[in-house]
Amino acid sequence: MSIVVGYIPSPEGETALARAIEEAQRRDAKLVVVNSSKGDQLVDDRLIDAKQYHELESRLAETGLDFWIERQSQGADAADQILQVAEAQRAQLIVIGLRKRSAMGKFLMGSVAQRILLQAGCPVLSLKASNDW
Repeated sequence: MSIVVGYIPSPEGETALARAIEEAQRRDAKLVVVNSSKGDQLVDDRLIDAKQYHELESRLAETGLDFWIERQSQGADAADQILQVAEAQRAQLIVIGLRKRSAMGKFLMGSVAQRILLQAGCPVLSLKASNDW
């Protein structure tokens, strides 16, 4: 069994990652970090670069957890990617970070979080960034 976390390098992503690490340690589960982007932007700050990947890998290694980092920018929708990984890994839990969006932003861009919440085959823990409390 595993804990799957949707991660982007942002306050929301960091909050989700920290909680996912806690949950994986508490449940003695594998941690799967999904960093996904459609790759539809010339400069995409959602997808971690090589340096950030190695920093994340080192950080996770220090936890002593069994982990895997899944990084894709193949045009896959982030919600689809997280849901597919969660199903393939038989996830016990999905952890995601939430951010505030306008009603128009939700309408135009859809809501990754909403799709994950509604379509996941396991419980989903959604968190606001710690600076949003």
